[in-house]
Amino acid sequence: MKILMLHGINHNMFGKRDPKQYGTTTLDEINTSLLTLGQALGVEIETFQTNHEGAMCERIHQGYFDNVDAVLINAGAWTHYSYGIRDALAVLCCPVVEVHMSNIHAREPFRHTSVFAEIVVGQICGFGANSYLLALRAAVDAVRARSAMPPAP
Repeated sequence: MKILMLHGINHNMFGKRDPKQYGTTTLDEINTSLLTLGQALGVEIETFQTNHEGAMCERIHQGYFDNVDAVLINAGAWTHYSYGIRDALAVLCCPVVEVHMSNIHAREPFRHTSVFAEIVVGQICGFGANSYLLALRAAVDAVRARSAMPPAP
């Protein structure tokens, strides 16, 4: 099973950026935790981070051609307004799990809306860096549940 983890805008600054909201865990530490859990679950994890919206869309498109089994995405602020990323995600034929370190529903009103909500299988937020591990487990479960389903008539 191949799972693609997409990190969005400003995530390269985790550990330095607003520790009250995001803690002091770095992006490298988050990715290491994901890779470690991925090994334990028997899945391959690929991570990608960009501060460029077009690059994010292109990586999502590549995920389609690579036939990834699931996608985890923390698009950061793009979550709330990027219909371009939303449309790229909608092309995927696999489960997509939206993830956020902070509880976006307990923050500024503009963060309460996710333009991805209608196309993702679920959203995990508010558990700090552990949100990523919860999201990975949810994605693996979603893929396995799909595999167990009988083929459509």
